Amino acid sequence: MASPAVDAMRVPAGFARGCVIPAHPLALDADGRLDERRQRALSRYYVEAGAGGLAVGVHTTQFAIHDPEVGLLRPVLELAAEVAAGYARETVLVAGVYGPTAQAVAEAELAASLGYHVVLLPPYPGLDEQGLLDRARAVGEVLPVVGFYLQPAVGGRELSRDFWARLAATESVVGIKVAPFDRYRTLDVLHGVVRSGRAGELALYTGNDDHILADLVAPHRVVVDGRTVAVSFVGGLLGQWAVWARRAVELLAEAGRARAGDDAALRRLLTLDGHLTDANAALFDAANRFHGCIPGIHEVLRRQGLLAGRRCLDPAEDLSPGQLAEIDRVLAAYPHLTDDEFVAEHRDRWLA
Repeated sequence: MASPAVDAMRVPAGFARGCVIPAHPLALDADGRLDERRQRALSRYYVEAGAGGLAVGVHTTQFAIHDPEVGLLRPVLELAAEVAAGYARETVLVAGVYGPTAQAVAEAELAASLGYHVVLLPPYPGLDEQGLLDRARAVGEVLPVVGFYLQPAVGGRELSRDFWARLAATESVVGIKVAPFDRYRTLDVLHGVVRSGRAGELALYTGNDDHILADLVAPHRVVVDGRTVAVSFVGGLLGQWAVWARRAVELLAEAGRARAGDDAALRRLLTLDGHLTDANAALFDAANRFHGCIPGIHEVLRRQGLLAGRRCLDPAEDLSPGQLAEIDRVLAAYPHLTDDEFVAEHRDRWLA
């Protein structure tokens, strides 16, 4: 029997079909306070760019907002939900929840009270695999769950193929964000999903910012127990898509054409995959183990006029040495990846 949460909460159909879901940044003023005007503007940007969802309270929003002393989780979740409610098109609201089981359940209850549809559940370092499964089931009694393979460099951990099979078999789990930045670990998730018998029920979202377009166009034929099962990524839930969101929507649509047999689209996207990965390496500071990934996102949004600066909750968190020059390089090299004209056309209205 499905959990009460799955029966009671209708997950928008766009989530299963696949869409662009930006990982929502946090807009702060120069003093480190929430800049509500710019926070709303970011949400408006993503919705009007054509994103099908918003992921709030996730790594890109900064995990520190889950600290009760910071006190930002509720207001940030509220602002995104309020903006999304102002549009006729339904937006999938994804709430990132964190912490041990009791905290994660309480945060899921908060998200449910604000109208969120699903929760994104990263691993918690104090729990073994069985503990993580028990936590997912507890959270799934409140809202449907999207599992999250978070890369170790930003707080994740390696998880077994058996873990993913057991998580995928959990009826309250409706999708998985696959973001280990590792092809072997990505295959562990795909094999686990097939072993669960629910490959046709779960929405797989790439979070592999180093392999976005290749994930979206690759035909995965997973062989388990002599059976070959086709699985594919339906969309992306990505920090990379916190910038250039309009272009991301176009690229996802083109990926759909490529999967449908458009060879020209396929060849074009495989070329662009290298461009996007190179750009991501600069924005996410891959050379320094992703230390500057959030300030890198902020820098692009600052240049577009959507953020006032790069400020993070930790004022010492900023770009790594040499990262700014790398961002300059990729912006000059790949103007076809950006959406500067779209942002410039609408920015003043979003900020009004």
